[in-house]
Amino acid sequence: MRILNRKTLEITGVKEVDSFDSEEFLLQTSMGYLVIRGENLQMKNLNVDDGEVSIKGRVFEMTYLDENHGEKAKGLFSKLFK
Repeated sequence: MRILNRKTLEITGVKEVDSFDSEEFLLQTSMGYLVIRGENLQMKNLNVDDGEVSIKGRVFEMTYLDENHGEKAKGLFSKLFK
């Protein structure tokens, strides 16, 4: 993963983009789910075959949700799919 000037993210190891909007992206990666939060977020490039995603916008937070954080992931998913 590369962060360029807090405005562009280049992420590798992405298996699937589960959801996204201008404030939040939810990505399934080889290391678990990755949540990216910010403002004016836009998908700049997507290549799921190579596992690469580029996102531009102002990034405030990046959080991994894995098996060790099951409760947090469950809460996030229940909010997403209400």
